[in-house]
Amino acid sequence: MLSKQDNELMCRTGAGTAQGDAMRRFWLPALQLSDMPAAGADPKTIELLGERFVAWRDQDGRPGLFAEFCLHRGASMQLARAEGDGLRCIYHGWKFAVDGTVLETPNVADPKFKERIKGRTYAVREAGGFLWAYLGPRDQEPAFPQLPFMDLDDDHRINANAVVNCNFVQVIEGLVDSSHLTVLHASGLAKTAGVDLDFAKKTTHMQFDASPQIEAEETEFGFHYVAMRGAGEGRRMARVASFIAPCFVANPNGDLWFAVVPVNDERCNFYHVWWNAEKPIGQEPLRTQQLSFVGLDDETLTRHGMTATTCDGPTAMGWKNGYHQDRALQRAGHFTGLASFTQEDAACSVSGGAIRDRSQEMLSTADIAISRLYRVLLASARAARDGQDVPTVHVDVSGVVGVSSEIGSDEDWRGLVPQHRAVSSTTAKPAGRTH
Repeated sequence: MLSKQDNELMCRTGAGTAQGDAMRRFWLPALQLSDMPAAGADPKTIELLGERFVAWRDQDGRPGLFAEFCLHRGASMQLARAEGDGLRCIYHGWKFAVDGTVLETPNVADPKFKERIKGRTYAVREAGGFLWAYLGPRDQEPAFPQLPFMDLDDDHRINANAVVNCNFVQVIEGLVDSSHLTVLHASGLAKTAGVDLDFAKKTTHMQFDASPQIEAEETEFGFHYVAMRGAGEGRRMARVASFIAPCFVANPNGDLWFAVVPVNDERCNFYHVWWNAEKPIGQEPLRTQQLSFVGLDDETLTRHGMTATTCDGPTAMGWKNGYHQDRALQRAGHFTGLASFTQEDAACSVSGGAIRDRSQEMLSTADIAISRLYRVLLASARAARDGQDVPTVHVDVSGVVGVSSEIGSDEDWRGLVPQHRAVSSTTAKPAGRTH
């Protein structure tokens, strides 16, 4: 359990908070490129870490991310005019380029005045289907991360997002909790047999063992943990997931990556990326088949209020609509009565409250990775609070992976990830079980 003070320290990410300052030291996905305005189109306002920003492309297609409020007198740049090489504030006509260069200040007679000032814009990169942004101090910008899917085109990659109305930590908890998979997703896993999707093939075995042996290690990049289930004849299936600070997870399937980015303290963008260098999974029908199977298709997300345009509406998951749980379906044999994997995870995360009170939770040996998550996140927040460098900011994460493989009963799972440098480890074995 966590004290209420530590819970607040871990979960709050707004401007001026310790965790918020820590997260602003990293490159973060600001939005999917599919949601970016076209070249020269109207600006788009987004919320990230409790602040609003304006995303835009100039006439040459160069992306920019502006602080919402104009440098001059604070009018919203959401109202700005798109004019070729810059955005013009409609209040007094100041015009800004995507890199913050002040192009015109028509109400100021001194022609050199604009050379002495700089618009509030942020460093951005386009990679892997995202517009990435760095929101921290300009003189402390870290190296841009190189991730395995970034060199693949849209035909070999699937990007998807679910908007979840709770704190980001609650969603990440589900991603580093292997023991819930067999229980919560029992009905979904039961349907994986015979399904010709890579995701189904790599997860079908998890329906048979709800209490895997779990071990965890803190690493330079955050932590990784393994869930080991019996595979027969002295073999074990070892699934290693990696949490990469501040909010990324490399799934054990090896071809699935998550980012859980706070919109604000009570909402987050839950980004998914699948990739396959050999198979055109981004093309139809594979793309729709994959998204529909896990509940990330547009129709299912919209029906559950899990899109940017529906997350504030009446369909958003909550106690008033019973989180869209179908009790008749449940009585008919479906374990949860919820639509799919994504909705099952979201319902459990959202139902704990916008920011879950962890002072009363009772962790067990199945929750070793959860406690590691708390430790890593709190270490980052405390470092930022105390004026120290956030420990994971400058770590090269290009070799960090998730992996799943059969190993022998006496074989060390760490051999699956020899490139991961550990800091400390914890081992837990379920009562009454041996491997």
